[in-house]
Amino acid sequence: MSTERFDRVIQRADRVMRQLDERDGAVREAARRERQRLNSDLARRVLRVGVAIGVVSLITIIVGLIQPIGMFGFLAAVGIAIGIAALLGFMPSGKGNATAPAADLPNGAMVQRFDSYLYRQRGALPAPARAEIDAISRVLPSLKQTLERIDDLNPDAQDARRLMSVHLPGLIDRYINVPAEFRSHKDGEDVTVDERLVEGLHAGRDALAEVAERLARSDVAAFETQGRFIQSRYGEDGQQLLRPGDSQDRDMIES
Repeated sequence: MSTERFDRVIQRADRVMRQLDERDGAVREAARRERQRLNSDLARRVLRVGVAIGVVSLITIIVGLIQPIGMFGFLAAVGIAIGIAALLGFMPSGKGNATAPAADLPNGAMVQRFDSYLYRQRGALPAPARAEIDAISRVLPSLKQTLERIDDLNPDAQDARRLMSVHLPGLIDRYINVPAEFRSHKDGEDVTVDERLVEGLHAGRDALAEVAERLARSDVAAFETQGRFIQSRYGEDGQQLLRPGDSQDRDMIES
């Protein structure tokens, strides 16, 4: 088999494997979430453009009522509106770039930005690393739902935030900076760059899953405590009504 024919076969195999890979559920869900983020950003841009044009139009009408602006004034107002619309519509938002989440983002926004970062960097990683990325992506929706309800300074939230904004993006970015021909070289511990990447992603995935599990257990414990209180307070052996003077019980219910 000639070299050119062999290269064509390899390229065809890579294309088929890539198509099969994209059909995986985790990849499909990550792509869906990325489309939702892009559509949301587009909607915000359109809204800003509409508001800007409306403001310019309103100012033009008010000025025209006070003093006639003439055709040149009208064309100037149209030009200003078009310029503002172009500026707001095409100004880079930073969401299209594969950049790590900023450390000062709120919990929910950080998970979204990290999810987008993983999706955009996934194609530059080897297959075993992509599998780890997909496993991390599966954890993120439930983790986002939990982190949005707790304070950014919560110790578990801080652990998750460091993983998403510093440690995992740093690992991936440093891997991408390594020239491809050096990624198969083994280090002093007989581990290649590719293998080190997979190990690091696996450890990060376990750490995020552990944080999510701790937070979920805390929610379950709070639910069980509330359920036991209501059962003891209003069950068959308890009192049926909360008396107005029972402020301590009321505070416990509200907490």
